[in-house]
Amino acid sequence: MKRAYVIGAGLAGLAAAVALTREGYAVTVSEAAGQAGGRCRSYEDRQLGLTIDNGNHLVLSGNRTVADYLATVGASDRLAGPADARFPFVDLRDDARWTLRMNDGPIPWWTLFPDRRVPGTKLTDYVALQAMLRESPAATVAEQLPASVALRERLVEPLLLAALNTPLESASAALARAILRETLATGGAACAPRIATPTLAAAFVDPALDWLTAHGATVRLGRRLRGIAFAEGRLARLTFADGDEAIGEDEPVVLAVPAWVAADLVPGLVVPDAHHAILNAHFALAPPAGAEPIVGVVGGAAQWLFAFPDRFSVTISAADALVDADRDALAAQLWEEIARVYRLDAPMPPWRILCEKRATFAATPAQARRRPSATTRWRNLLLAGDWTATGLPSTIEGALRSGLVAGNLGARLGA
Repeated sequence: MKRAYVIGAGLAGLAAAVALTREGYAVTVSEAAGQAGGRCRSYEDRQLGLTIDNGNHLVLSGNRTVADYLATVGASDRLAGPADARFPFVDLRDDARWTLRMNDGPIPWWTLFPDRRVPGTKLTDYVALQAMLRESPAATVAEQLPASVALRERLVEPLLLAALNTPLESASAALARAILRETLATGGAACAPRIATPTLAAAFVDPALDWLTAHGATVRLGRRLRGIAFAEGRLARLTFADGDEAIGEDEPVVLAVPAWVAADLVPGLVVPDAHHAILNAHFALAPPAGAEPIVGVVGGAAQWLFAFPDRFSVTISAADALVDADRDALAAQLWEEIARVYRLDAPMPPWRILCEKRATFAATPAQARRRPSATTRWRNLLLAGDWTATGLPSTIEGALRSGLVAGNLGARLGA
């Protein structure tokens, strides 16, 4: 049976392993950590007494690679969300509240109705959004933002900051355009929000591990790759902490590790080398009945709030300035904002703040040019990860897409 190797069991690595397994390869997945999932992981938090996710990840109904991946591993029922594209918002500066409600089709009829638009915006403001879809490879998002302050602050900036995880003054307009073309420009049918349920691991990781095992793949956790040897234009040997693996002429290897790890392992590999943080806070209090599961926040420290059955969670993108912030003071501020948004009268419950310092590559034009393709100058070595040239910023859709591409390219080696 043909053999293949995947290094890294994050979402990109799992997607590559699934793709290769479907093509008839005996796949060995090696992961340095003690659990699969990478940044998309869940764990039992003793301080809270809850199973929480390392970060809150939102996908959309139009993310086709996500849908296909979950269907393959038997987890299509692990995403929850409203039937239509609706996004509640609260502006903490004046307590304005509104719900953005898009129609399903690509013609944005919803912008004709004041009660479905962002407060303070006119129909002509949305027409101006078309400018953000124009080709301009070196432009930043800030250079193409619409003139309407209300539209910028209450819609465009919250959505694009979450998608790009990069301050919009330096963020790539081309990557923003890729997001807009697959979401707002496509219509509400592609924009309905979806949250992994009951956890990220239960939706994206555990079903994939079960599927791979059931189909003959081997997953080895706690197995760190120490080095790679090349010979005659191909990858010839993998050196792990527990020994070496000789790699055959037509045996593909997919390297699905963080960018900085790949750069250390592969000679001359150029990768994104600037990153931004994401901060998440979890509060162990069950939301009241009927609480909106997702709320966008304007004018506060919080950016997006999530009401899970057993907790409230906060996500703050491009959170570099908060990496060293006083945790107690930040938790108090975030809880005060949660209480205002959900109109709660409750003391602050037990909490946990998690900060991923290198959550995503900095989605700037300069960093985007450093993203490598899936192929390398070694014919059997492929790259996967949301930091590769997927055409999207660092998202779950991009990570899975990169794994699928790398796996399919690898499968052609033995064809």
